[in-house]
Amino acid sequence: MCTECGCGLPGKSPAKISGHDHDHDHGHHHHHHPHSPHTHDHEHSHEHSHAGEEPRRNVAIHRAILEKNNRQAERNRGFFHARGLLVLNVLSSPGSGKTTLIRETIRALDRRLKTAVIVGDLETDNDARRLRETSAQAVQITTGTMCHLEAEMVARAVKQLRLDGVQLLIIENVGNLVCPACYDLGEDLRVVLLSVTEGEDKPLKYPPMFQSANAAVVSKMDLAPACDYNREVARANLERTAPAAPIFELSAKTGRGMEEWCAYLVKEQLKLAAA
Repeated sequence: MCTECGCGLPGKSPAKISGHDHDHDHGHHHHHHPHSPHTHDHEHSHEHSHAGEEPRRNVAIHRAILEKNNRQAERNRGFFHARGLLVLNVLSSPGSGKTTLIRETIRALDRRLKTAVIVGDLETDNDARRLRETSAQAVQITTGTMCHLEAEMVARAVKQLRLDGVQLLIIENVGNLVCPACYDLGEDLRVVLLSVTEGEDKPLKYPPMFQSANAAVVSKMDLAPACDYNREVARANLERTAPAAPIFELSAKTGRGMEEWCAYLVKEQLKLAAA
């Protein structure tokens, strides 16, 4: 169950994975990752007691509520690293341009990095079908009631991909700026999008998501004049919430800024392969 909103309650429809019918052995190795496990304190309070009984005490229970997910994420990461596979977890609110960015990234990297994609949505496989029009394989995870992807879903989806020669795996997470921030999928880079149409203060409204970012993308820059977008304010807010994350301002539609973004991915994949 989601730690924030209670999605995926028992009895609801489970996640479904559709893509290429292909299995491989999923060996795992453990590696450290900068996304730390999330913990939660549960305090059980009993303020009443029956006659003749001693009052019950408050007992604080500290546990890693995402422990199972984090274990699977580390297994995923070990598997990916053993193959020299750079993995992106792309996150944003709905409509910020994730699918278009991924599609144009695949096209721009065509002869530099062989790419595969895992797409997460509550319903439909529309995005996966759009991405299959490129040179990349794409597997769809239909999450049903779940408003985020989990490491186990990714592990199952990867089995549908033919990874021979693949150097870059892009995971398009469910459009949501809250719950996905909690879940490590085994990625190397957490990429968070901010569209110019969303407002410059979005990083301040959803700090956990932007604080967890390894890279920030400002998308739809071609619409900035029409949206009266304040570039200085937006960059200041991004730098405040994600000070270590490089910022890429681009338009996937016009191609502006795409080469800098693609060069960054090539560099990161080469670093991983050489490690």
